[in-house]
Amino acid sequence: MLKEDFLKQAIAEDIGRGDLFARISQSRPIKAYIISKSEGVLAGREYIEPLEKMYGVEFDWHFEDGDAFKKGVKLVDIEADSKILLSLERTILDIILHASSIATLTAKYVEALKGSGVKLLDTRKTRPLLREFEKYAVRCGGGLNHRMGLDDCLMLKDTHLKTIDDLDSFMQEVRTKIPFTSKVEIECESFEAAKAAMGAGADIVMCDNMSSDETKKVVQYRDAHHPSILIEASGNVTLDSIADIAKTGVDAISSGSIIHQATWIDLSMRVEG
Repeated sequence: MLKEDFLKQAIAEDIGRGDLFARISQSRPIKAYIISKSEGVLAGREYIEPLEKMYGVEFDWHFEDGDAFKKGVKLVDIEADSKILLSLERTILDIILHASSIATLTAKYVEALKGSGVKLLDTRKTRPLLREFEKYAVRCGGGLNHRMGLDDCLMLKDTHLKTIDDLDSFMQEVRTKIPFTSKVEIECESFEAAKAAMGAGADIVMCDNMSSDETKKVVQYRDAHHPSILIEASGNVTLDSIADIAKTGVDAISSGSIIHQATWIDLSMRVEG
């Protein structure tokens, strides 16, 4: 979705049939700013900036998307018509809050992986119609995106595998029907399943909810027999456990919690008197 269309829908949801305050107030130029009431990582600027052309709002940003900020600092100075800015206030804050909160939690996970060489990935556990927006916030926090949807990578999860009688034959057919550039990832819950997936020609093997010992065993087998295959770990990944998971030697760790467990940070817009 184009950012302008995203903004139009978000604003329309809030304004409805019209801002009642705008009916009775007089237009006047005002200055405002957004201040941080907690520390975090900025995200959302890219989605807010189109308001300059759409509504004539002027932003003077003090941080880029992806920048860390402390409590008590101005993130952006704003100049606009009073009716316009007060009507847009909640939408602006909600977009920055939502994105920055995901970026802030993602950055904590990335920091926990520092020095390991292991990549942090998101998942498709996103809010409906907000996937592009939420995955953008993950990138601002230093994470990488997993697949965007069902059309850019074929992942065979446990539910899919229940419908496949012969994995080897199925994979041979897959290679004749999906795009040449598309990868195939197979979710595995045991060493034996991972071994079979590698033998069938998977590009990526996901160790789903495996113990650290079993995951290490999968990595060692990969290194010895299929060095080009990537290994991803997933399932019950937390800030407390992610560093230990990285020690297994996997290439990447995916976690849906960096999006759906992100707790909103505290930001506020203030109008200068």
